[in-house]
Amino acid sequence: MISTSDFRKGSTKILWNNEPWVILDYQSVKPGKGGTYLRTKMKNLITGRVLEETFRSAEKFPSPDLEYKDMQFLYADEHYHFMDQESYEQLSFNKDQIELVKNYLKDGIVYRIVNFEDKPILVEPPTFMILEVKETVPGVKGDTAQGGSKPATLETGLVVQVPLFINEGHKIKIDTREDKYIERAD
Repeated sequence: MISTSDFRKGSTKILWNNEPWVILDYQSVKPGKGGTYLRTKMKNLITGRVLEETFRSAEKFPSPDLEYKDMQFLYADEHYHFMDQESYEQLSFNKDQIELVKNYLKDGIVYRIVNFEDKPILVEPPTFMILEVKETVPGVKGDTAQGGSKPATLETGLVVQVPLFINEGHKIKIDTREDKYIERAD
């Protein structure tokens, strides 16, 4: 069982109303009268629906029975196709199922597929990915690592803020949990 005191933003998964949910955000509220409660913002892992809900402090939830499988991204047409690394079985996802990871899809990369009741419901990218900068404004002489930042479009279409010394063609390391530049990788 998972207690409200175990909630962590973006990583705690609970079974609520017989469906798996991930806690996106929460806030503990202590009113003048009565007990403490938690205002939570959570996302349904099957439908993608975001919901705000209030729970009593110390309320407990069952852990969803999720299975994880590593699969390699092959290609995209009207669907997104992945292959199991062990059995070579292929799975296809539609646009709605892939929405969260769409900006990180790259041929040949292994992703984590989350299954609930033997049905694939979610694709998780690796925590860190190396991606090439395809478009950004050029750096100017005198730019330093301490200076500001500028937007850069990566090979997958994702736009992130990068330091001024990063140019087109550079490879950079990205934290996929926060869509954030970490370091230059080449």
